[in-house]
Amino acid sequence: MSGVPNIALSELMASRVGSVDPTKFPDEVFDLYSIPAFDRGSPEIAVGASIGSSKQIVRPRDVLLSKIVPHIRRAWVVGNDKGRRLIASGEWIIFRSERIDQAYLRHVLVGDPFHSEFMQTVSGVGGSLLRARPVHVAKIKIPLPPISEQRRIAAILDQANALRAKRREALAQLNSLTQSIFIEMFGDPVANPKGWVLSDVGALSKLQGGLQVTSARKNLPLEIPYLRVANVYRGKLDLTEMKTIKVTDAEMSRTTLEKDDLLIVEGHGNPNEVGRSALWTGEITPCTHQNHIIRVRFDTSKILPIYACEYLNSPTGRRHLTGAGKTTSGLNTINASNVRGTPISVPPLALQHTFAKKLEAVKAIERLHQMAMNESDTLFASLQHRAFRGEI
Repeated sequence: MSGVPNIALSELMASRVGSVDPTKFPDEVFDLYSIPAFDRGSPEIAVGASIGSSKQIVRPRDVLLSKIVPHIRRAWVVGNDKGRRLIASGEWIIFRSERIDQAYLRHVLVGDPFHSEFMQTVSGVGGSLLRARPVHVAKIKIPLPPISEQRRIAAILDQANALRAKRREALAQLNSLTQSIFIEMFGDPVANPKGWVLSDVGALSKLQGGLQVTSARKNLPLEIPYLRVANVYRGKLDLTEMKTIKVTDAEMSRTTLEKDDLLIVEGHGNPNEVGRSALWTGEITPCTHQNHIIRVRFDTSKILPIYACEYLNSPTGRRHLTGAGKTTSGLNTINASNVRGTPISVPPLALQHTFAKKLEAVKAIERLHQMAMNESDTLFASLQHRAFRGEI
């Protein structure tokens, strides 16, 4: 930022942060700023007896930066004093200074320029064990214009971020619309009020396991893209980052995906994500899948893949697959037998085709919103860069 000093974050870090052991005040009610509370969107109101270990004491308008799982950008501002002591878990780095506008600092801490440097301070073995090291975070320099300029920049970024939030809300409403259409046309799968024929996935499809990714493949003759768990979400695919795998001719013939194949996640650390399903739309040819993805190829004379996908992603389908799963070494898994045995109602094919047409209309709108969302994200990142260089 031209003409504006860069200062080390050490100058903004709270130097004297007290602590409290809530268990010594079992009946006192606290406002707890924890990582789960951040993900829910508001501090947890809890009695000391339910909190447990010692916590940091924070003040209104302190800025908190999460040092755990650092690739997820978590920064928020402590709210007003509501008559309860304000405390925070030890996973937060606390910033406290009269020299900063809290909204401005929060934008800096979640922005791309800072985040790229922040990730260089990380140590650990992976996943939830990765942590940023405060002693190194303290050395990162950020632009600190006069407080009036900080507030002006924060207001611009807040407004731009509000527009992005409205896009996200619109996308979420479209997802709810899809579920509503499903329930309206087919009824609650649990009650099956319309008395549809009941079958199971195995009777309506052929299943195929994926390929194990190992170094032993390095000399195999063919190399093609493959899908990982990171590519398959509930009702959608993310093909932003595709990797390749070496395969034999026989493996390629056996596992190459076809349009409308249903892809089911076999294992995940979060039990609620096991069994999440999405349809392959054929964007990449050829393409295969790793062994943590189960491929289901339906007999379209009996059931439409788009209907089956929505059914398996419904609360009923999710409940069955989650219940069938096993947990080993922190990984929740299902297998092909669990998927084959998943019960599914089979409405008349004509009704399924009507559903498919309605769903495609919704997805067309969804694609437009997603494109707008992507553009908004790109513009917001550009706006951040310009703001912190003093160009707005």
